[in-house]
Amino acid sequence: MMFARVLTLGVALVSGTVTSQLPEFAQQYRQRMGGAIDALEEVKADFVADATATHRSASAALTHMAQSADEFVQLRGKSVERSLDRFEALKEQQLAMETAAVFERVWIFMKEPDTKISRATWEDFEPAVPVTVEGGVLAGLGFAVGLFMLRLAGVGGRVRRRRKLQRSI
Repeated sequence: MMFARVLTLGVALVSGTVTSQLPEFAQQYRQRMGGAIDALEEVKADFVADATATHRSASAALTHMAQSADEFVQLRGKSVERSLDRFEALKEQQLAMETAAVFERVWIFMKEPDTKISRATWEDFEPAVPVTVEGGVLAGLGFAVGLFMLRLAGVGGRVRRRRKLQRSI
């Protein structure tokens, strides 16, 4: 019985610790997102300048590239279009995070994270002590979820043990 309590406490502490890191991870994600937006903004500006130099709008230039007989130009047009779409999506997410309330930022990040930025953030992630209200609350929530999950699993185990005992009697 003592082992089960220690295990339960351990899992709850790990759950609380992990969830307390969500605000820090989201913060590091936002920083990387800002860098990605800056880089994509430069790509967009260069593309718009090139389109303007040939007396086209950006959308007309993309259409021209898509209709080109040259496969390389078609592929380049598709990659520029993906970059522009990603730029818009990241700008939208950045604006949503900037205007969001404290807990909403974590939700916005978790709802639709950019895969490339998330992967890069994870590779360089440095945990931090949750000194914010948001981190503390999420740590408590994670602790409670960990306890709940173990209790739920424990209840199932106890029910099965009781049934086995009743069958053997």
